[in-house]
Amino acid sequence: MGENTANFLSEDFNFSDFFNNLFSSPLNIITSVVDVVIVCLIAYKAFKLVKNTRVWQLAKGLLFLIIITLISRAFHLTILNTLLSSVMNYGIILLFVLFQPELRRGLEQLGTTNRLTRIFGINEDINVKTKENIYRIAIAAVELSKVKKGALMVIERDIKIQDVIATGIAIDAEISPQLLVNIFEPNTPLHDGAVIIKDNRIAAASCMLPLADDKDIARELGTRHRAAIGISKESDAIVVVVSEETGRISIAKDGTLIADVKEDVLKKILIKNLINEPIRTPKLKKAEDVLKEREEKEEV
Repeated sequence: MGENTANFLSEDFNFSDFFNNLFSSPLNIITSVVDVVIVCLIAYKAFKLVKNTRVWQLAKGLLFLIIITLISRAFHLTILNTLLSSVMNYGIILLFVLFQPELRRGLEQLGTTNRLTRIFGINEDINVKTKENIYRIAIAAVELSKVKKGALMVIERDIKIQDVIATGIAIDAEISPQLLVNIFEPNTPLHDGAVIIKDNRIAAASCMLPLADDKDIARELGTRHRAAIGISKESDAIVVVVSEETGRISIAKDGTLIADVKEDVLKKILIKNLINEPIRTPKLKKAEDVLKEREEKEEV
């Protein structure tokens, strides 16, 4: 099948020979189906990875170049086809250089196992713990918002950010609203920088984050928001930001900023991205009911 695929990309490809070889034996049919399924899965994962990122715009341009190249070959436009083929060959190398951070992020995601364990429900207890901590983070964000204290809370997911954790002060403590609010108290040693939440614990505080340098980011966004967007582009972390100027809560994810979210929206976004909601085991459902009752009592 590999030989057939290679021939398909050449000018001398013959459809008749291809289908004759394909149906020559049941094994060829099976391997062809497996080949197509794998390619489709890779294409789907690649689409999800680059969607809503700067790579997506370039991918559309690349697809246009591929189409033009095929058309020039079909109509025997030799000069144009040679030029476009050269651009395609060297363009691939250029893509690897320009989009090294995005490629690294994608490879890191392929190397993680957390998603598989979530799918099969292995991390049921972790999901319960994560949901409890989501409520604690939301409570802390709201409290900080009320008094307009700036905050930056990074929640690590599949891609590890140990290099960022190393820039701060190690804490390794249980998550609590009181501790988070206290960390971001102005004029204290740990308030300047980000808190990193890793494995349902506060791993470190006063961490330095990479700043986003995109020209299309609104000028009114401060350093905290740029740092939140920056780390969310280089990893799959979810970042909760509280503005010191306005007290508004925002969320950074995949290099985009969701601005001015309320407490209930904040919880829903974090739950959607940190917990595999479709699998609702009895234990997780019980935890949800307890947290819902607690929230209703707080509102009363």
